[in-house]
Amino acid sequence: MGIFAELKKMFARQDSPSGQEKEAKMADEKKMTAQEVNDYMKKQMGFVPRMFQIINTVTPDPGKTFADFYASIFGDGALSKKVKELMFMAGGVGYCSPRCIIHVIPAINAGATTGEIFEAAAVGMTLAGFVPGGPGIPYAFEYALKCLDIEAKYRKGESWEYLPPPKFDHGVF
Repeated sequence: MGIFAELKKMFARQDSPSGQEKEAKMADEKKMTAQEVNDYMKKQMGFVPRMFQIINTVTPDPGKTFADFYASIFGDGALSKKVKELMFMAGGVGYCSPRCIIHVIPAINAGATTGEIFEAAAVGMTLAGFVPGGPGIPYAFEYALKCLDIEAKYRKGESWEYLPPPKFDHGVF
């Protein structure tokens, strides 16, 4: 069997429609409001990315489509959703990407423990020192700490933030 057939088989849904599939079909049948698509994204993805919080107020269709794409990639498969989210978060630490470390939230929602988050962040921090042109371990250390800070606040139900509010000033006050 060729690689494409193997991949198609891996991603094919083999059982009857799940609750998520039924919900997606119902969502296709009617135009969703911004709040409905935000709720749909939260259910499918575990969070609503900042950019979609804005985009969904103008046109919710891309948010719904992205959530379906995301769920197809990050859903349980050969690797669990939790592992995939931890991998993405670790990559965010390794590349000092605040928009990627937010994956600590869906990792928690998928069952990640504090120890698992710490270890994944440590792997990402180490990655930063070994990728060509990478930011280096001391810089990634701050992102690893930020993952743990977000995790602690999220678990306590406290307000948390991974980025300061945008200023749209290109660095010119």
